[in-house]
Amino acid sequence: MSVLVVALSVGAACCLGFGFVLQQRAARHAPMKDFLSFRLLLDLVRVPLWLGGIGLMVCGMVLGALALGQGEISLVEPLLATNLLFAMALSRHQTGQPLGRQGWGGLALLAGGVAVFILAGQPKAGAASVDELRHWLIIGAVAGTAMLLAFCAKRTRLTVGPALLALGAGLLYGLQDALTRVSGQHLEHGGWAGLVSGWEVYAVVVLGVTGLVLVQSAFEAAPLRSSLPALTAAQPLAGIVCGVGFLGDRLHTDTGALAWESAGLAAIVVGIILLGRHPAMPSGSARAPREKMAA
Repeated sequence: MSVLVVALSVGAACCLGFGFVLQQRAARHAPMKDFLSFRLLLDLVRVPLWLGGIGLMVCGMVLGALALGQGEISLVEPLLATNLLFAMALSRHQTGQPLGRQGWGGLALLAGGVAVFILAGQPKAGAASVDELRHWLIIGAVAGTAMLLAFCAKRTRLTVGPALLALGAGLLYGLQDALTRVSGQHLEHGGWAGLVSGWEVYAVVVLGVTGLVLVQSAFEAAPLRSSLPALTAAQPLAGIVCGVGFLGDRLHTDTGALAWESAGLAAIVVGIILLGRHPAMPSGSARAPREKMAA
């Protein structure tokens, strides 16, 4: 396991966590008529707080891309899931809420789950699958599920809609991470010509923008605790599926290792839910008068 990969992944998680908190604080004042519309981004781009959150998110994505270029996606993705710890730290600073049993328990489960999964699975790089059908089946399943979740969210936007949107965005971000790694390999072996000649780099942009619309709509419709846990849980799961499914990542698959890997992933998900539901996470009304957008 490379110390550089771990440092880059944790740095990315820090930027992403802080960025998500700032984005949600700005997006909650956006007009609901822009829900699931690209107009939402045009409204938010005029808000300095949101731009600051996007700047941190971009820094996190760059650091994550560097980590993916140096290590396996099955190693990087669980570390990126710790972005919730940094979001929690910033939210706790703003609200003044102590961690308590729920906070410390969630922290221990998330951090412990990441450690258990990595130690049990021992992710290693392998030869990427050459089966094109397998590639497209996995990509189609992940992207199709995300779009189905978005469709369902539009009908239930004031109830479970934000969580469904966050799940969809997390799936798209996990797929984006996988294609970012492929794009990095094109750049490494073929230079800029190799990068721009592949479809993956354009898919990365489309997935990023689409995921951004989904997650900002989730932030607009409900408090952070309704969306960030689902986003944080879905992204590593989708990334690991892509990594093992067609990028050639290898995990230990004996019975004991699989049991520990499953336990680690379950601990990560439960820890994310506990932290996301902690009182330190903003839980006030997501809606606000339209004129506050310019604040």
